[in-house]
Amino acid sequence: MKRGISRTVTLLAAGLVATALSTPAIAEVRQASSSADDVAINQIATAADEVTAYWTPERMREAVPMDLLLADVADVGAAASSVAEGRSEVARGVERTVPGVGPRAFPTTGAPWDGGGEVVETAGRVFFNFDGNASSCSGNAVTSGNKSVVITAGHCVKYQGSWHTDWIFVPGYDDGQAPYGEWPARLTLTTPQWEQSEDMNYDVGAAVVSQVDGQSLTDVVGAQGIAFNQGRNLDMYTFGYPAADPYDGSTLIHCSGSTITDFLLTDDHGMNCDMTGGSSGGPWFLDFDESTGTGTQASVNSFGYVFLPGYMFGPYFGSEAEALYDAAQTA
Repeated sequence: MKRGISRTVTLLAAGLVATALSTPAIAEVRQASSSADDVAINQIATAADEVTAYWTPERMREAVPMDLLLADVADVGAAASSVAEGRSEVARGVERTVPGVGPRAFPTTGAPWDGGGEVVETAGRVFFNFDGNASSCSGNAVTSGNKSVVITAGHCVKYQGSWHTDWIFVPGYDDGQAPYGEWPARLTLTTPQWEQSEDMNYDVGAAVVSQVDGQSLTDVVGAQGIAFNQGRNLDMYTFGYPAADPYDGSTLIHCSGSTITDFLLTDDHGMNCDMTGGSSGGPWFLDFDESTGTGTQASVNSFGYVFLPGYMFGPYFGSEAEALYDAAQTA
């Protein structure tokens, strides 16, 4: 990868620089992953109640952009190595939707979501330990056979060769509060392209969360539809919990507008959106209905170009993302 190109990309996850958390008390994960041809799976060994106890409201509130953990943006941009050297093509399979809903209104480049509806329960903040530091991303609960799947970004489950530890999903997160519970992951998954080379075209991740008090995640918060192999350059909504200025990670933010297809380093969707670090993994919806807060997820917040402020990019959900989803919902 050319170093000049690597400096142009920044991921949108969040993390914390704090001496007190440099050696987390609970961070036990079996690092060996079982990677099939179509998905990479990480089996989490830490007990769910230990992970829940670890993530206090104070730790959640303190999460700040993971970009700040890195001394050089080039380190973050290394995730784009495979596409910088040669654009990879995302496979286009048979169009599939599970299922979606109606009309929408436009546009916004970033504002708190005050419309209520299903999205305030299915979307949430993700917390984990990255390189010994408490970090955060965003995620969303989707329709699944096991009622336990959260879709997020690949770098929100694994980055720089290591699976994140103490991974937990907090749907409806509100300034340290967890109105719909805290859901520790028992498995985290990503595409083989992300696991092997951190190819930004495949920056998609998933988690299968444990039951809480005998209930499954989507029985409590509901689930959004999810779609694969859809069209491009469509109108979409995106949501997340950005934690870098001017945001603080305390509330759900959204953008909406017509999308473009990235013509630089990836084949990702792009949107005019000013969400910052911490929003990574938040859902992109087709056919989002503002009156009900429901839509069909077709991407996640992934990265932005340093030289192109005000734009967000998210991977195309093709056959690889579909295989990831199918592996997660049957796990």
